[in-house]
Amino acid sequence: MAVGLRHIAAVMTFVSGVATAFPQIGNEVSVDVRPSYAFSSFRDDVLRETLMMDDANTTHFSSSIHLKYGFTFSPDSKEGRFYPGVWQGLGAGVNIFGNSKGIGTPVSLYLFQGAPVWRISDRLSLFYEWNFGLSVGWKPCDGVTAQSNLIVGSRMNAYINLGAGLRWKMAEGYFLTAGLDLTHFSDGNTSYPNPGVNLAGVRVGVTHTFGERRTLPPIQRNDSVERGKFGVDVTAYCAWRKRVYRGGEEPVLLRGHFMVAGLDITPMWNLSRLFRVGPSLDVQWDESTDLKRNYAEGSGTDDIYFYRPDPFRQICWGLSARGELVMPLFSVNLGIGYNIFGPPESKATYQMANLKIRVLKGLYVNIGYQLLDFEKQNNLMLGLGYSFR
Repeated sequence: MAVGLRHIAAVMTFVSGVATAFPQIGNEVSVDVRPSYAFSSFRDDVLRETLMMDDANTTHFSSSIHLKYGFTFSPDSKEGRFYPGVWQGLGAGVNIFGNSKGIGTPVSLYLFQGAPVWRISDRLSLFYEWNFGLSVGWKPCDGVTAQSNLIVGSRMNAYINLGAGLRWKMAEGYFLTAGLDLTHFSDGNTSYPNPGVNLAGVRVGVTHTFGERRTLPPIQRNDSVERGKFGVDVTAYCAWRKRVYRGGEEPVLLRGHFMVAGLDITPMWNLSRLFRVGPSLDVQWDESTDLKRNYAEGSGTDDIYFYRPDPFRQICWGLSARGELVMPLFSVNLGIGYNIFGPPESKATYQMANLKIRVLKGLYVNIGYQLLDFEKQNNLMLGLGYSFR
């Protein structure tokens, strides 16, 4: 007990030190409860035919509890003037599924950011918040010991969440939040199976603020200063992935992992201080493409092998349209495009979601994910980028 109290005291001392060292920052602590309905892109009728009925029924129930530490910027600071009311920080959550024996009880650690969208009154506002991080503690499906999930192939998965709702000021320093909640868990096609776990539900929480008050004056910013400004973002990334080969009579899950690397060149224009738009040239090399023409005749399903493809034939070239929400510390970039040149299996529309974490002036860390045709999981996008402005 004494050790635990010492650790708690040390954390509180550290938080107090941060608040003292950065007086423009106001701290807050939040607790959220999020009951949800769990579903997957995996066909539910197959799930019910394969699992015991009790497992199939309870798989759809989930609830989670979250503890978050965040901070806001003072209205007197640059960030507070241009982005009033924005909050961000670090959170942790525990998800409990009805079928925990088959799926596990994952714990998530994540970054989050939120902001008021509409001030309804002095005490009530409409808000949004996103969470992005990593979850551990899943029971992966191996076909033998954990077949009761069929939807999770990794002990570690990315955690993505988007919530929106109402924030009501109950008393000085205390806020009640309630709204809708969407969550996606996925390992980014680095393991198999991986259709992903999706949650849809509600969230209810309480936030206690320290220091700066959350009740801020109406938004006052001069967007004309930023409107029309031009810049170019260059992002380089890499990842690893699994591949199911579909060139024969039956699909075959290939052994091992395949490397992916890419480069995005994205000129963007500011519509305002908050939004940027522009086209992007997207080049990606995928080691697992163009295998059909390099299939070694005579190899079977159990010992399938291929001749090494020409690397230049494994490069796809695409064009996409991008939109970006710009906030303090983070930017959320979304895109949709089409691969014009490349291997046959890459000729498709693709969709991307990227979180940019700014670490130095112009330099950012990129964490993203790509889909094909809005449904096929393609690959992660982990790398660095630089904004030339």
